[in-house]
Amino acid sequence: MTEQTDEADETDEAVEPAAPLRPALEAVLMVADQPLDAVALASAVRHPEAEVVEALGALAAEYDEQGRGFELRNVAGGWRYYTREELAPVVEAFVLEGQQARLTQAALETLAVVAYQQPVSRARVSAVRGVNVDGVMRTLLSRGLVEEAGRDGEHGATLYRTTAYFLERIGIVSLDELPDLAPHLPDLAEVEEELREAVAEPVEPVEESVESVEEADDDA
Repeated sequence: MTEQTDEADETDEAVEPAAPLRPALEAVLMVADQPLDAVALASAVRHPEAEVVEALGALAAEYDEQGRGFELRNVAGGWRYYTREELAPVVEAFVLEGQQARLTQAALETLAVVAYQQPVSRARVSAVRGVNVDGVMRTLLSRGLVEEAGRDGEHGATLYRTTAYFLERIGIVSLDELPDLAPHLPDLAEVEEELREAVAEPVEPVEESVESVEEADDDA
């Protein structure tokens, strides 16, 4: 008798609702990235399927009656929130705001270096272009044209590469279709060597100045 009671208790706990039906449905549908059918929703909110179907219809009608900016639709057997059709221009303007602006010459040059030298760090891109590219890289990242690609095993610097969206925007399938421009970019090793030479302090002039000081002391 005890075993049967325990089993019944476990069954009751398994079907006990996790939360009030309507708020629970709204919460799940809010984060869903694809339409969910009544079975999946009933399992998620732990309510009987029949009650879920009834609640979904009531929610859809309520949103329509209140004139909300979104609606709940049952499309292809699944429920999901959608923007109301008459408000599509507002949403489109928001999503595309700033995305139609042309890239600056600096951004285009930086993007070209990344495309041909990837994966590449910001420091290396700066070395090729001869200027700091931090701000430009942030722009390319925000536009979705460039993304992080791990870290440099030697220095630990973040590496960057172009994205699938970059390929889509320039109309090619893979990086193999890029024009053969890579030979025209300076070799990174040569650039780094030139930078080291440029910042290295000359030794001989310093020694000569010391000798001049010593000679002046002797004359004195």
